Amino acid sequence: MKLLEGKVAIVTGAARGIGRAIALEFAKAGADVAFTDLNLDDNALKTEADLKAIGIRAKGYASNAASFDDTHAVVEQIAADFGHIDVLVNNAGITKDGLMMRMTEAQWDAVINVNLKSAFNFIHAVTPIMMKQRSGSIINMSSVVGVHGNASQANYSASKAGMIGLAKSIAIELGPRGVRANAIAPGFIITEMTASLPEHVVAAWNERIPLRRGGTPEDVANACLFLASDLSSYISGQVIEVAGAMNT
Repeated sequence: MKLLEGKVAIVTGAARGIGRAIALEFAKAGADVAFTDLNLDDNALKTEADLKAIGIRAKGYASNAASFDDTHAVVEQIAADFGHIDVLVNNAGITKDGLMMRMTEAQWDAVINVNLKSAFNFIHAVTPIMMKQRSGSIINMSSVVGVHGNASQANYSASKAGMIGLAKSIAIELGPRGVRANAIAPGFIITEMTASLPEHVVAAWNERIPLRRGGTPEDVANACLFLASDLSSYISGQVIEVAGAMNT
């Protein structure tokens, strides 16, 4: 039996990058996958097709994760389409970096809303479903900068630190109903965004990583699979750094 056979998972922000890798890994493990992104563009449609090709039920949904109403509507639709929801991965996120003295209110608000408020929205929407089932796994995608901080990323670091506090609080609150909540804190992960960095920048990052390489989206997806599965049935309220021992 596959690790996630019979389970239904929601992955937010899964049209590309880490979210896409998580969705595909879940599908390979037997889960049916509902994923969301702001728009159902070509990337989202390809992700949906690739998931279905694995042989599981899959559907992409256009939804603004930062909107409370949009999120409740899409979760209601997913529950109707799939019957139940067993796993939630809060992966949607953006960056708008800048030094604090130059950061605008709009930059701060956008990152907090997309990265942190979206997680609140989705957790709020799935909580009644998971409580009724008396089971569920919620995974918040944080970051090492949410643990250690980082210059020029006060908004991003604050949002990712919030994801940790949110997961730990939900683990305590929903634990008596059999619902687990954890956070994953990726480090330097090679994605489409980081792949465009100059070679010397990547080399400098690698020097700061004891394993001397950047991680892959699949590295993060594997940690996510562990937390989504029953292999981690007694693990809740924890933060797993997927960072090659990097300490910013």
